[in-house]
Amino acid sequence: MSHREHEIYDVVGIGFGPSNLSLAIALQEYRTSGLDKEVSALFLERQSSFGWHRDMLLPSATMQISFLKDLVTFRNPTSSFSFIAFLHASGRLPQFVNNQDFFPTREEFHQYLEWAQARVADDVVYGSEVTSIRLVRGDAPETDRLRLQVADGARQAGRGVEARNVVVSTGLVPSMPEGTERDERVWHSSEFLEKYRRTDPSRLRRVTVVGAGQSAAEITRFLYDELPHAEVYSVIPSYGYSVADDTPFANQVFDPGAVDDYYFGTERTREAFWRYHRNTNYSVVDDEVIRDLYRRAYGDDVRGVERLHFLSLTRVTGVKRVGAETRVSLQVGPDAEVRELDCDAVVCATGYSGMEPTGLLGDLDRYCVRDAAGRYRVERDYSVVTDPELRCGIYLQGGTEHSHGLTSSLLSNIAVRSGEIADSIVARRAEWNAACPISVPAEVGGDLY
Repeated sequence: MSHREHEIYDVVGIGFGPSNLSLAIALQEYRTSGLDKEVSALFLERQSSFGWHRDMLLPSATMQISFLKDLVTFRNPTSSFSFIAFLHASGRLPQFVNNQDFFPTREEFHQYLEWAQARVADDVVYGSEVTSIRLVRGDAPETDRLRLQVADGARQAGRGVEARNVVVSTGLVPSMPEGTERDERVWHSSEFLEKYRRTDPSRLRRVTVVGAGQSAAEITRFLYDELPHAEVYSVIPSYGYSVADDTPFANQVFDPGAVDDYYFGTERTREAFWRYHRNTNYSVVDDEVIRDLYRRAYGDDVRGVERLHFLSLTRVTGVKRVGAETRVSLQVGPDAEVRELDCDAVVCATGYSGMEPTGLLGDLDRYCVRDAAGRYRVERDYSVVTDPELRCGIYLQGGTEHSHGLTSSLLSNIAVRSGEIADSIVARRAEWNAACPISVPAEVGGDLY
């Protein structure tokens, strides 16, 4: 779909990771199915090309969800954008079936995402960062729209894009231990492979991995295997890695219906939800990876070597450069004994902070209704509750765990969530067309897509 000058899009998506990719597909299928041939969409992504956790595509690392929880299947099992369709197009469907595994490698799933985004590429502009959003008043409330200012590296002048709805999916922000800053020797897991490949492996004689989740365990295993000459330290705040509960009954928490259970539940129900089911997703590790690491440590013990060290009940309190080395300050054990560890590189697999769109929304934030804890109130269709004065829609793909539960922003629910947002946008479009059948030209001022 071409990006016509002065068009007011039905929706502009900010960010183009898997969530908004799934939404783009849902909207395209609306058009191709004839349900709404005219619904228009544009997606803006600040990266120069598509990429999803590229620096964690470790060899043999697998997805933690079934291949059936792809971009579309739970919404439309007959979609041509399914993982099965990708395998067929790639000529690997028989081989995948013969592999008898529900969980593809992360590398193959990324190939699937790239294949899917290439098929909706006409709706995406890469290298474009939304810097602000403001409300543009029309002649009537029904003709209000949102104007997004967009910057990119190729053109210095700002450009304007107008839409009746926006979907914010800007992703998570890497979180570092307090007092720790990233540099050429201190990395966050989100940049791991890039930083590792820029380093001479022979100079990594002692490396430290901080964290107790899946990424920390996978990086620890990777470094142990890739650096046979090095010592690898794993800093864990608990006694060891906690196993992820992926048993059938527990996995029901990721079913689409669980979103309703949480959204319409009482405060007591929601509290119990988190208490009982955090171990399905947060700071937990797959059983296979835990056993792999234990086998490696045991093998070292048998051979009388010390390469893999697990520092349990230990927290990082600071990191500083001392000459050519990086010194990590640790609090160890129940007595918080202070210890220092010199190493050549530190990898902080310490998670992410949630998506916070307040800065991006700017003045629009004053129209958004917040709950007693200061969080956005969010409708069931993932739109932010706003004052009646704001007729345009603001949707969130992320940052809705407080309203929709822990599954709301995960891949497990991506197809259904995007379908619900698409349904809501199309319904808003029908209401807008009924109230304003004649198209209103966009305000002229600056270049538009």
